[in-house]
Amino acid sequence: MTEKLKSGIIGCGKVAAIHAAALISIPKSAFTAVCDADIVRAREFASRYGVSAYNNVTEMVNKEKLDVVTICTHHPVHRAPAVEALKAGANVLIEKPMASSLEDCDTMLHASEETGRLIAMISQRRFYSPCLRLKKAIDSGKIGKPVLGNVFMFGWRDEPYYQSDPWRGTWKGEGGGVLVNQSPHQLDLLQWFMGGEIDELYGVWKNLNHPYIEVEDTALAILKFKNGGVGNIVVSNSQKPGIYGKVHIHGANGASVGVQTDGGAMFIAGMTSILEPPVNDLWSVPGEEEELKRWVREDSDFFNSVKPMEYYHGLQIQDFFDALTDSRKPMVTGAEGRITVEIFTAIYRSQRDGKAVKFPLQPEYGRNDFDGRI
Repeated sequence: MTEKLKSGIIGCGKVAAIHAAALISIPKSAFTAVCDADIVRAREFASRYGVSAYNNVTEMVNKEKLDVVTICTHHPVHRAPAVEALKAGANVLIEKPMASSLEDCDTMLHASEETGRLIAMISQRRFYSPCLRLKKAIDSGKIGKPVLGNVFMFGWRDEPYYQSDPWRGTWKGEGGGVLVNQSPHQLDLLQWFMGGEIDELYGVWKNLNHPYIEVEDTALAILKFKNGGVGNIVVSNSQKPGIYGKVHIHGANGASVGVQTDGGAMFIAGMTSILEPPVNDLWSVPGEEEELKRWVREDSDFFNSVKPMEYYHGLQIQDFFDALTDSRKPMVTGAEGRITVEIFTAIYRSQRDGKAVKFPLQPEYGRNDFDGRI
């Protein structure tokens, strides 16, 4: 039997329990320790799983000889513990989004390159069966070249949600709103499915009905890809109680494929459950149109038979462990995690400057990416 990789968690907030369940279930993982700036919270969390508790990342990695850590802190404070863990010798898997700024992304990617340790980002919806089926159809040429991609995400977040943690709904604490917290999965899927580098983006954002937060609850964008494709993004937290999240891809041969990744009220880690299973909601590939009903039934039955957050996080974390032992790239690399941050940063900058933004984006040191409020 292959020797297990010792694993730990940094940040003992709401999503950490999902990571703990996954790290316990993965055969290659020996879940060993947790770390949090609040040692009392770290000890309470650690006691549930019989692991060690720390409030210093370097001490935890060195003393426990950890091979892997997952980062579960809130978005603007991913960089410091990730870099510290990399320099201490651990490989790092970061909860989405990779960061709230390009500067933080680049610092972490540089530390990964400098230390020779692997870094990657959680985007577990890639592992949904309907998403894998969609990607396989595109890569095998069933829709021809992907020429138009659409993201639609209509959800709801209420005032108690934003009050559940002091950092939520603030530029300083969260780094943004619906773009940074709720839509990174769909943004990641769009760029993954379209299969080309982004050339240019024009975007706007608004706060439509959440006067008690600083950040956006709604954003829209038009994208041009370097391969000639185009796309649009419409994401919002302003539809009560939540409608759906979808990604649709249309091909040059006229065929279209799509996935509804989320249905009904949007899932909130550690607070709510997933209401509807992910399904392919659009499929016009010639000769396969009648398969849709069977896929929906089979995918729904399987999704409802597992604990989905734990299961799909487990698949991605397992992929990360396999990448380490097999010396290959994980399905979602750190560089791809940066692309998601580029997309929402471009929307903020586009509104700030009143014009389209060219890619690739670089950090703007000492300047806010949004409209100047902080």
